[in-house]
Formats: sequence, structure tokens, C-alpha cells
Amino acid sequence: MSNLPDGSSTQQRVGAEPTWNATCSDSSSPTMLIPGGRTFLLSEIRLRGPCSSPITVQLDGGIVAPNAIWTTTAANLLTFYSVGNLTVEGSGQIDGNGAIWWACFKQKKCSVRPILLSFSSCNNLLVRNIHLKDSPDKHMTLHRCSQVNVYNVSVTAPGDSPNTDGISMSISDHVYISSCSIQSGDDCVSILSGTTDVNITDNTCGPGHGISVGSLGCDGSTSLVERITVSNCSFSRTMTGVRIKSWQGGKGSANGFLFENLKMNEVQHPIDIDQFYCPPGNCQPQDGAVAISDARFINIQGISSDPEAIKIMCSKSVQCRGIYLDNVNLSCSRHTAQTRATILNAYGTIAGMVKPEVRFLGT
Repeated sequence: MSNLPDGSSTQQRVGAEPTWNATCSDSSSPTMLIPGGRTFLLSEIRLRGPCSSPITVQLDGGIVAPNAIWTTTAANLLTFYSVGNLTVEGSGQIDGNGAIWWACFKQKKCSVRPILLSFSSCNNLLVRNIHLKDSPDKHMTLHRCSQVNVYNVSVTAPGDSPNTDGISMSISDHVYISSCSIQSGDDCVSILSGTTDVNITDNTCGPGHGISVGSLGCDGSTSLVERITVSNCSFSRTMTGVRIKSWQGGKGSANGFLFENLKMNEVQHPIDIDQFYCPPGNCQPQDGAVAISDARFINIQGISSDPEAIKIMCSKSVQCRGIYLDNVNLSCSRHTAQTRATILNAYGTIAGMVKPEVRFLGT
């Protein structure tokens, strides 16, 4: 077992690379320990593989970022790169000290902010039981990772903290996220282009923007997302529940979605498909879109904070197809308001009770 250099009950700045290099070269499935009762001050640590055998990083203590603007270029506080058969687990916490960054961003003085924890090209990855807190930007990213299991991870950041997604993935496959609690200022989970075979189950989300696919097709790019399941999750005081969002003018496809057994509490738009995604709000109309098809919404119950509980807004040139709703019951928290659905350029099927009423093309 390799330990980070001894710290104390107060923060201590350490260099993790020598400990990592010894661990990575060990062929006996070693453990690298961040011991409990200590907090280690780190900034921009990149731990590289490949390694000689499977590795466990046991995070029982704390890792904290400097409480300062410590980079002016794109960076991650802690990166694992090309490390196969990696386990990161423990009762400890990684704290990004994000408040100073959020203020800087809101003042338009910080154009880039660091990500807290990044995994790139890590296959057969297990992340469990750790706590992530107050990232300057996204909390955890997965890029070009395969066979990933994220279990019982908690993410906490204020609901107004900008772009603090909980878990964001791109060009990854066979990702399983379960029993996590995510409170953030952006998407609890975001699924970006090139990602397939994702299962998100038994998680709680809120505050935040919900669980989102996209955005896809930005600047006319080609996107692909396939076989995504979100089940047995609860959402509280989020902007959306489950959402697929794409820009006008994009290309490619997003298909094979199952959103099932979801509970909504004070969610602004529990079901949201948006092929006109445009945060600046001034996008010109364009033909073309990422084709969205085969999206099933089954057994979705609860309360929306906005009467417009269902939004399915699709392109005239690339209409949404194969949308399926079954046993959807959404009421508005404003007791005098009835929920409604807004549907544009979408073909689909209704089964069982669906409230509010939904009318697809051709029905």
C-alpha cells in the first residue's frame, strides 16, 4: 500500500505523482491511500497509465483545491488518464473551492474554469462512495471510457453555481450510474455525443437542470447517442426532469431511449425534447437537425412547477419519430393551473393514461 506523504489535520500541499508512479509500477494490485483525518491541497494533478496491474485509490481523507484562481487555461484538478482496471473509492471528499470561480465567471473575468475529477481513456472503471463538492465547473467527466460503474457518489454544489454538472460523459460506452445523489447548478448527468449503452438508475437529482442528453449538433456537427436508460430516479426542484437537447443545423441521430419509473417534485418541465436548443436566445432558423427517434416515457409521475409539463419541440425538416408515452401523470403545483403539453413536428403513440393530454402528428 502506498500513502500520500503524511499530512496533518490541516491542509497540506503535496505532490502525488511520486506516490502514483510507485503504485502504477507495482504488479501486485496495489492500493494508493489518501488517509482519513487529513486534507491534502492539490492543483492540476495528472495520473497516467497504463499500469502494471489493477489499482485501487482509497480516498478516505480530503483533497481540496486552492482557494484562489489557480489557472487561466483549461485544466482538471485531478485527472486519471489511460488507467485500466481502476477503482476509486472511500469515504473522503474532493472539494473544488468553487465559490471564487463562480464569482469570477459571473463577473466575466474567467472564461475557463477547472473540472474537479476527470477520467480519460479509463476502461473497467469503478468509482464508489466518494463525495464531490463545489467544483469550479463540472464535477466528474468521463471521456473515451468503457465499462464504467459509478455507485453511491454524492455531488453537492449550490443550485445557482454555473455549469457545475454532476457527471458528464462523452465518447463513452457501457456506463452504469446508480444510487448517486447529485445537487448542482447544471445537469445532474449529461450524456454527450459518441456515447452509447448508458444505464442511470436509483439516483436522486436536484437542485439542477435534470438528466440531459446533449446538447448535440452544435455548429453543424454530427452527433450519435444510442441506447440510454434512465429508471427509478427522483427529481426535486430541477429545471427539467429528463431532456434531449440539440441545436438547429446539426446532423446524426439520437435513438433508443427508455425513461421509466421517474418521480417529479416541483420540476419545471418534467419531459423535454428540444431540437431548438439555443442558450444565447438569438439563433437564426436552420434546416437540419440531429434525428431523435425511439424515445419511450413510461410511468412518470409527480408535480411540475410550470403548467407546461411536457415539451416536445422538433424540427420541421427532421421530425421526431417513435415517441411513446405510457402512464404519465403530471400535475401543476399551482393548484389553479392545469398542466399542458406543447408538441411540434413529432410522431408518436399514447398508451394508458397520459396527463396532460398529448397529440402527436397523425393522431
